[in-house]
Amino acid sequence: MAVHPRRDHDHEPPACLVKHLPPSHTARTRRAPPILYEAPQDQPWPSSKPSQQERSKFTRSVLEGSTVALISLLGLGAGGFAYSKWYKKKVLDKIENAFSKGYSSQERVALGRIALGTHPDTIQDILDKEYWVPRAEQPVIDDILSGTSRGRYYLIMGERGTGKRSLLLEGMRKVHGDGIAMLEAHNDLEVFRVRLGKAIDFEYHEDYIGSLFSIRGPRDSTPLLDVERALNQMEKVALRMRKARGKPLLLIINNIHLFKDDVGSQALLEILQQRAEIWSGNDLVTVVFTSDEHWTLEKLIPHATNMHVFNIKDIPKNSVTTALKKFRARMGDDVPQSILDEVFAKVGGRLIFLNQVAKSKDMLETCRHINRKEKSWFLNQCWILGESMDDDVEEQQKFCAAAVVLARALVQREGDRTTLEVDYRLPEIPLHEARQIITRADFVRAFDHINVIHIDANGMVRADSMAMQNAFREICAEEGFEDHLKATLDRLDELESLARTRDVWFREPPGRSGGEVPEQTYTATL
Repeated sequence: MAVHPRRDHDHEPPACLVKHLPPSHTARTRRAPPILYEAPQDQPWPSSKPSQQERSKFTRSVLEGSTVALISLLGLGAGGFAYSKWYKKKVLDKIENAFSKGYSSQERVALGRIALGTHPDTIQDILDKEYWVPRAEQPVIDDILSGTSRGRYYLIMGERGTGKRSLLLEGMRKVHGDGIAMLEAHNDLEVFRVRLGKAIDFEYHEDYIGSLFSIRGPRDSTPLLDVERALNQMEKVALRMRKARGKPLLLIINNIHLFKDDVGSQALLEILQQRAEIWSGNDLVTVVFTSDEHWTLEKLIPHATNMHVFNIKDIPKNSVTTALKKFRARMGDDVPQSILDEVFAKVGGRLIFLNQVAKSKDMLETCRHINRKEKSWFLNQCWILGESMDDDVEEQQKFCAAAVVLARALVQREGDRTTLEVDYRLPEIPLHEARQIITRADFVRAFDHINVIHIDANGMVRADSMAMQNAFREICAEEGFEDHLKATLDRLDELESLARTRDVWFREPPGRSGGEVPEQTYTATL
């Protein structure tokens, strides 16, 4: 049997046990794979170099992001600051443009065809038709609107229809609206706020988009604060324009009697007056108020220093008859003087009535219609019910009886007719005396409000117009008027006595009336 020689690998231990063998046995085994050897301690790990690269990349990305964020914030802040500056300048530029030469939409409507680019050859004809009665107050108004009269603010008072607005519009036309803003008052403060913004082209920051840049705009507030903001901006514009213009701006607020007599409206009137006082003293802005009622003067007088009051009265007879004759002559009608005198006796010098009469075919019939309308208005508002009135209408009848008593007093003050023919003025009663006549202090203002009487700036009470005075005269001249008035006053005294006293009476049970309607013994006629 053959014997094979011994080989070392015949007794080679399994590979899984090689790592557990002592060093003495390794010499007889084959070389182990590289994974079985420990790495040298003085060499770095293979993963340490990529870790440092990742840290440097992270640091670089953080720096880049921070730089981008910082640049974005700086750009946003610079954009917001630039927008805020641009917006504030734009607001002032818009207000300045509102006072430049020309007319706003409201002024165009008021001026009508004259402001709509009418042909120059036809403008004078339009003016002759619209402003055909010469006014003695027009030169004074022209001086105010042109900036010649300065250092004051003005309250223009007058009855309804005396031509206050026409005087202002004619003055505006002569200066082409340069430096003038005009608006109408309103009893709602929100509406007045909108109208003021429209007049001076101020939008109360409603178009402000500063919130996109995290810039807080003006907070929501009341109309009074918005009006104050608008006046602040207007003051800045006036300061900026004073050197270039050399004269103050003009702000016209028409019909301030439309403000309510409450806390909010009184606060608004106080704000406007304070600004008017400051601006007039510095020649910045001249404020012009117009009013039909006396209570606005009572509110303004206690704090007035630079205020000047104008009374716009009816046109005198000579001016009326001359202008009316010329106007009708252009229409081919030669009116005799007797007709002109009769027209003035019926409607007086009230411009609103004269415009109706001058353009009508039958002037006397138009005068009669106007008188009938005024008389109907007075009777509908203030007629007394006599001795058969119910106790439910006691308070209302006190008001009506006071109006009739005051009308009767004005008729008695008229006296002899020749006095009226000499000066052509309506009879007047001082305000304190009128209150004494009707024994009430609060009713006179209400009579002024419903256009029955008018209280002028001097505190004189008179009929609202010549037509209303004619109505007073006709009512008081009717047969049975005095008895009817006396019965009404007696009935009011009786009702007041019944409300204040308690009497005990023994009487028979009342009989039934059978549904009979009380007979009316007297009533006024139209």
